[in-house]
Amino acid sequence: MAGPLIECVPNFSEGRDASTVRAIQQTIESVPGAMLLRSEMDGDHHRSVITFAGPPGAVAEAAFRGIAEGVKRIDLRRHSGVHPRIGAADVVPFVPLQGATMQDCVAIAHATGKKVWERLGVPVYFYEAAALAPDRIPLENCRRGGFENPALAPDLGGPGLHPSAGACVIGARKLLIAFNVNLDTEDAGVARAIARKIRASSGGLPFVKAIGRPLASRKLVQVAMNLTDFEQTPLHRVFDTVRAEAVARGVQIAGGQIVGLMPRKAIEQAAAHYLRCEYFDENLILENRLVIEPLFADLASRKSPKGGGSAAAAAGAMAAALGSKLCAFLNLPDNFHNALNFFSAAVERDAEAFQGGNLESAATVPIEVAEQASLLIESLSALKAPDKFSSDRESALALAQAAILGAAATARANLTQMPHTQLRSTLEQRLNLALRDATL
Repeated sequence: MAGPLIECVPNFSEGRDASTVRAIQQTIESVPGAMLLRSEMDGDHHRSVITFAGPPGAVAEAAFRGIAEGVKRIDLRRHSGVHPRIGAADVVPFVPLQGATMQDCVAIAHATGKKVWERLGVPVYFYEAAALAPDRIPLENCRRGGFENPALAPDLGGPGLHPSAGACVIGARKLLIAFNVNLDTEDAGVARAIARKIRASSGGLPFVKAIGRPLASRKLVQVAMNLTDFEQTPLHRVFDTVRAEAVARGVQIAGGQIVGLMPRKAIEQAAAHYLRCEYFDENLILENRLVIEPLFADLASRKSPKGGGSAAAAAGAMAAALGSKLCAFLNLPDNFHNALNFFSAAVERDAEAFQGGNLESAATVPIEVAEQASLLIESLSALKAPDKFSSDRESALALAQAAILGAAATARANLTQMPHTQLRSTLEQRLNLALRDATL
C-alpha cells in the first residue's frame, strides 16, 4: 500500500560551502520517492535548510542518508555562525501531510534516531511530539549550551557528543512557518529586546518562538522566529507586532524572509488583513481563478509541453480542491491543502520533465501523481458527507481516479522508452502499487 505523505525539513550546520550542501541535497534526492521541494543556505547563520517530502519509507531513508552525508562532511570544531546549533545535522523534524498522522512521524523519528546512533555513532535528542520527557519537548531545551557545552545528556548515546558532528535533534511536529524580520540597524540589542518582548515564553505572542541576532555581512540585525501555529497567531499579526516594537525604538524594517516553505493559507490571511477586504477568500486571488484557462490553452496547443501528465495532475488538483471545500462545509480541519499544492506544482513539473527529455523524471513525476492520487481517494472516501454535498464528493473521487489513470498512461508511455534496468523495474513496481491501492 502506498504510504501517506510526510515532509522532512532537516537543518544542517553549513551555510557557506555550496558543494557540501549540494552533496547532501543530491544524497537526499537519490532515494526513489523523495521529492526535493526547496534548498537554501545562509552564510551569516552558517546553516542550510532542505525541504523534501514523500511516502514514509522514502522520507525516512532520505533523511538518514542526508544526516550521514552531513556527519561525514561537516566539522563543528571549525564552525561558527549566529544560529544556535548542537550538531552537523542539527535538527531533523518529520511533519505529517496528506494521509499521515503525528504518530506516524513519531515512529519515523524514533526509528531514524536509532539508526543515527547505531550506524553513525552520533548521539540523538528527541523533541516535540517525539520527546521522551516533558523537558525535551521544546527544541531550545535540547540544544541549550550548543555543541561546546550541552546542558542535557542525549536520549541515545552520550553523555559526550560526537567529536566533530555533535548530536542530532530529531522530532515530529506540525507545520510551522520560519519567518525572519531584518531591522535597519547594527545594534543586536534591539533585535534581542524585540525577540524577548514577542515570544510566547516571555509572555508575548502565543505560538511564537523568537531570538535576535546580528547579520554582519548585511550590516543588519534580525528577529528570527518560528510560528508553531500560524492559524492561532497569523503571520501578519507577528509582522505588525515586530514593526511596532521596532518603530518604538526608532528602527525601520529592512525586509522579511521566509525560510523553507509556507502554506498558501498564511499568505491569504495576510492579504485579507492588510487589504481590509470584506468576505475575502482564496477565490479572489487571480492565479487561483485563472490558472485553469491557460492550462486548457496549453493542453490544446501542439507547441506546449503540457499533455496527459499535466492534465492528470490538474485532475488531482481539482479533486483536492473539492476535498478542501467539503472540509470547510463540514467544519473539519483542511487535510487536502497540501495535496492541492502538490498536484498544482506537478502540472508544471510534468511538463518540465517532458521538455527536458529526462526519461527518468518523465516517468517518475506521473508515478508520484498516481501515488498521491491513490492517497487522495482514501482521504475522500473517509469523508462522511450529507446528501447535499454528495455531488462534490463523488466528483472529487472521479477526478482523483482520472488523475491515476492519466498519470499511469503517461508513466507507461515513458517507461517503455527506458532500457530494462533495475531503475525501470522499481518504477514499474511503484506504479503497479499505486494502481492496486486505488482499486482500479
